Amino acid sequence: MYMHWLLCFTKNSIFSFSQFVSTISMKNLFSNLRGDLFGGITAGIVALPLALAFGVSSGLGPSAGLYGAIFISFFAAIFGGTNTQISGPTAPMTAVSMVVIAGIVAINDGSIEKALPAILIIFFLAGLMQIGLGLMGIGKYIRYIPYPVVSGFMTAIGVIILVTQILPAVGYYPKEDIDFVNLFKPMAEEIILDNILKEEAGEGILVLEDFEETIKRAGVITEAEMYKEAQILAQSEASGVIGAFKVLPRALKNINWLELILALATIIIIYGFKRITTLIPSALVALVVVSGVAFGFGLDYRPIEEIPSGFPVPNLGIFTQLDINSVSPYIFTALTLALLGAIDSLLTSVVADNMTKTKHKPNKELVGQGIGNSIAAIFGGIPGAGATIRTVVNINAGGKTKLSGMVAGIMLLVIMLSLAPVASQIPAAVLAGILVTVGIGVMDYKGLKAIPSLPRDITLGPLKLSSEVLIMLTVLVLSSVWNLVYAVGIGLIIASLMFMKKIGDLTAERSDVKSLEAEKAWADEKDFPKNLREEVFIKHLKGPLFFGTTSDFQQLASQIPTTASTVIIRMDRMQYMDQSGLYALEDVLIDLRKSKIDVLFVDVLRQPRYMMERVDIIPDLIPEDNIFDTFDACLNWVKNNVKDKQ
Repeated sequence: MYMHWLLCFTKNSIFSFSQFVSTISMKNLFSNLRGDLFGGITAGIVALPLALAFGVSSGLGPSAGLYGAIFISFFAAIFGGTNTQISGPTAPMTAVSMVVIAGIVAINDGSIEKALPAILIIFFLAGLMQIGLGLMGIGKYIRYIPYPVVSGFMTAIGVIILVTQILPAVGYYPKEDIDFVNLFKPMAEEIILDNILKEEAGEGILVLEDFEETIKRAGVITEAEMYKEAQILAQSEASGVIGAFKVLPRALKNINWLELILALATIIIIYGFKRITTLIPSALVALVVVSGVAFGFGLDYRPIEEIPSGFPVPNLGIFTQLDINSVSPYIFTALTLALLGAIDSLLTSVVADNMTKTKHKPNKELVGQGIGNSIAAIFGGIPGAGATIRTVVNINAGGKTKLSGMVAGIMLLVIMLSLAPVASQIPAAVLAGILVTVGIGVMDYKGLKAIPSLPRDITLGPLKLSSEVLIMLTVLVLSSVWNLVYAVGIGLIIASLMFMKKIGDLTAERSDVKSLEAEKAWADEKDFPKNLREEVFIKHLKGPLFFGTTSDFQQLASQIPTTASTVIIRMDRMQYMDQSGLYALEDVLIDLRKSKIDVLFVDVLRQPRYMMERVDIIPDLIPEDNIFDTFDACLNWVKNNVKDKQ
């Protein structure tokens, strides 16, 4: 049995070599050479400023954004299921990656170098999970994620990017603010001393017996070490949306006017150039113009981190230096990255389908994205997904096949190899300005505009609210001020519960679970003996007996008068019974037995009977002799066994 399952899984889930060859066959690959070259080159150029900006925003530096864009674009194009898709780092993926990076860096003494193996292995696992989702055929189910959850999350991404870029846009960096850092020196000293005590405990040193050793170790703490720890604390305090608002007054008092002017100039050009033409990407124009002016006039601006000029080298440290304990708390985060990347990519695939009148392969697309993200992680790149803007640019420029995505990745590699020293001179404020426009653009304005018009279908005390608005705002607020991962999880739970309640209410309404007094006789009950109507009561079950109807059904026993000796439960219209309905029925039957009332079942359908047999309702509470295929058969039994007590 196991081998049969394994063979079926292998047959249905894994791409064969022949399928792979057909995917990248020379005929298909070069069928639109000119259009694909132009589309890929254009998309690669468009991707450059965003890749740099997302890399800087993530905390790993511009090279991480470039590496992600290069490898994801190339390999997702080869293995993916959308011919015209251009992939790379995106705003949602970067926002979640930012959380992962900040958390792991914080527990590694603020050192990117020490934290990097754990960070990249999480990104690598996210890629593997995406491959797994594709092989399991999950792609077709992604579309069932509720819109309010997606809307709230995307708007939160916009808020996070927008707010967190205010500080670099005004040239304020918390860890470089000496007065602000000094505020954390006492806390830094406590942390260092606590670490010393933990080290001594690990070495088997009892502080009370060897206090001199503790004093000795504490005495060698340098001012530089304490300041470095205080810098980490200051940076952590100013991180995220709440942190940015906390230090905003300090930032406004310490504005670097040159940095602010560069950021504002970038924003103005991005929005202004769009009014002139959309043929040339406005973000690229802003990047070139503002950077060129700043560099050409020798302005004293803050450049981005240096971009390596050599060919990307695999970071094998993610495997050789792996600490499973540092990674395990982030497994769920890796899964979230995988799911988010899947949603992001497949939504873009739908856009591509609409533009090209084609149909993508969702599961194959997930496999391609997973391969791209896994390889990007090995080379130190941040994760990404299908990028809508870059895909649209590619299609409009003539891209039609997988070659366009491959060309886009190669184009970025060429730019990096040839222009890395030049790109390293880009002002940090320019990338902050680009990200501000990205944050504004990624918000779901369609969902926000719909808030006043959505029906108010739930009541919270004196307030009437829309359940969909509540879900969206919950995800939006929790994502912005707390945790992206948990916010999405809570949003999905609330959406699921709301959905179950709505469906339950609708089904319960249609199920027509009524009191005995409200029951109406069915057509075949018109000849029921009038003299037995005080002794025999008939209950009709119409529709499923499930969690939404159990409360009303459980009132059955209390509704039966003391004159009754028999209850007939007609089940020919009850197609389904869940576990809640099963145990509700069991409770009613037990109560009726205690009251010495016989219960007869009529026309029990297959699924309810199966459920009742599993818990021995049949035959322990209802013997086979009390189960009838037709009402006529049941009526004959009643006439022969129930006596009129009047």
